[in-house]
Amino acid sequence: MGLLRKVTPRGLFWRSLLIMLVPLVLLQCVVAYIFYERHWDTVSRRLALGIAGDVVYVMRELQREDDPVERQWVLDTARHEMQIDITLEPGSILPNDAPRLSSRILDRVLYAAIAERLVYPFHIDTRRDDKKLSIRIQLRDGVLNVLTPQKRMDSSTTYIFVLWMVGTSLVVAALAVVFLRNQIRPIRRLVDAAEAFGKGRDVADFKPTGAREIRQAASAFIQMRSRIRRHLDQRTEMLAGVSHDLRTPLTRIKLQLAMLDDATRAATDVDGIGADIAEMEHMIDEYLAFARGQEGEMPVTVDLSALLAEVAEDARDQGADVELTVPKSLDIPIRPNAMKRCLGNLTENAAYFGRHVRVSAKQTGNIVQVVVEDDGPGVPDDQKENVFKPFYRLDESRNPNTGGAGLGLAIARDVARGHGGDIRMHDSDMGGLRAILRLPV
Repeated sequence: MGLLRKVTPRGLFWRSLLIMLVPLVLLQCVVAYIFYERHWDTVSRRLALGIAGDVVYVMRELQREDDPVERQWVLDTARHEMQIDITLEPGSILPNDAPRLSSRILDRVLYAAIAERLVYPFHIDTRRDDKKLSIRIQLRDGVLNVLTPQKRMDSSTTYIFVLWMVGTSLVVAALAVVFLRNQIRPIRRLVDAAEAFGKGRDVADFKPTGAREIRQAASAFIQMRSRIRRHLDQRTEMLAGVSHDLRTPLTRIKLQLAMLDDATRAATDVDGIGADIAEMEHMIDEYLAFARGQEGEMPVTVDLSALLAEVAEDARDQGADVELTVPKSLDIPIRPNAMKRCLGNLTENAAYFGRHVRVSAKQTGNIVQVVVEDDGPGVPDDQKENVFKPFYRLDESRNPNTGGAGLGLAIARDVARGHGGDIRMHDSDMGGLRAILRLPV
């Protein structure tokens, strides 16, 4: 079974074509076997008997006639009417070693047919360069040498059969290829639409086409896409309301703090309360950014190198030491704001835990790879996947002043997967953590 899986094509088109052509080839092999074993054997035997009968008839006539004129007339008649050229070699004797017959059915059938008609020793030679068939018969007074064209043993039905068999096979194969391509094309369109939707791109002109089952699958995909969009729209609307409801009391508290008189300010830790309010607003922004995801932004072709330069410059403005190595231009279709948030979160995470951050990008085939690494303490191997979980932090105290709300990497991976890519964590040769972002072009 393992060998069969390796040999069997993986594509639906080639598998379907194989299913159609293999029975056709097997059927033609059976027909060809029956033809050669039955029809061809019968035809060959009749042709061989015809040649043997002509040779025996001419030989009997020559033995019956003693008049040289009559004998010559028999030879001329055989040459013109039967395509048999006969000469007599008086006193000759057949050699002991007969010419080796070929493995063809014709030679075997011809030998058997002549053996049935003659009681004299004879040799057959079908390997002559002049395309002649030689039959040498040992008579009492010498050797009778008979030459006849080899085409007398050929049957046109063989060539007609082969032409029809090959011709019909080619026609059936061509029709199968055309038919299967038309059936595979809707499946490929469905695959392209699903991949585009998975990368956050829209395929507005996608419609169900093809066979009934393919139309059902396409219709199910369209319904699923509509339900997902409806769910995301409802979530976005709900979060917009939550954002408004949460920010309203915070704004009132900030306003009340600003209106306090000097005596009350002196007795109250206004700065501490203001810092707590600012931190609450920051946490709300992170929660909403994670929950809102990338909705409302359409993919456009953006120079990723320029976007990385902006992210690196923003990190430097915050005091980070960032080393940037990118190509001059790296154009890919992305959601620029969402991708900037993703890259910014990765860079901020690296800058928070390390003193030096190294950012690089390159394109290999249809994949763009962005690497962000630092010289910080790193992350244990058993925690490299957990850091992407929402609200998960290695700092068990969950103090927002020591690492945020634990949503930065979760947002980054959500954005990456929304573009059809992913983010993986590895150990860096700088001693810290290496985040590898892969995006399809």
